[in-house]
Amino acid sequence: MSADYPKEFLELLNSVEAKRPRTVIQHILKNGFITSQELKDTYGYNHPPRAVRDVREHGIPLVTYRIEGTDGRSIAAYKFGNPADVKNTLSKSAGRTVLSKALKQALIEKYGSKCFVYFEPMDENLLQVDHRVPYEIAGEHSEQNIELYMLLSPSANRAKSWTCEHCENWERKDSDFCIKCFWAYPEDYEHIAGKQQRIISIVFTGDEIEDYNRLIKISGIDKAQQMIKDIIRDHIE
Repeated sequence: MSADYPKEFLELLNSVEAKRPRTVIQHILKNGFITSQELKDTYGYNHPPRAVRDVREHGIPLVTYRIEGTDGRSIAAYKFGNPADVKNTLSKSAGRTVLSKALKQALIEKYGSKCFVYFEPMDENLLQVDHRVPYEIAGEHSEQNIELYMLLSPSANRAKSWTCEHCENWERKDSDFCIKCFWAYPEDYEHIAGKQQRIISIVFTGDEIEDYNRLIKISGIDKAQQMIKDIIRDHIE
């Protein structure tokens, strides 16, 4: 299989040392493709799209398509795309750039040191900069337009990544769909990953933690959310 690719492309593939993307790369080199089922069952990667994204972030183009799995269901499969795309800086598969500290500082200066999703003030060292619309959907943007980026706590970033990777739009890649999503613009959205839902994140800190403990004691952890909804409904009525 490796003989089918240009020397420069093979050098790029073999330069990747991180375990997860290297595993994907070597499997494709040997077998021609890798499936989401193999990523889970053979290599233990429970979130195959994340492993695939790791490869793409090294500037290596991958093509996603569908094949029949061992159980007869349709599953995702991945193979190398056109090696020429590595040199195409306009291609979304050409790899993302590391977002600068200057961009992060500009966001903090304008919005404060807080998570855009949880609206929680945080130490700026903990905050992470992310594209509002995932890089895999819309590609790279100029850092001069800071409105296209957001600050996220580590937990919010993980939650956004998981949700986006499992969204129906991950393969369709409709930027307009993402722009109307909570995970891109939590301050003004129409849906959450395509579902007609709304979220209010409540963070208990300081003395409020005692209120949280009392709530859980009264309602139980499984029914706390419903109890909060009932209290809100009674109050606004």
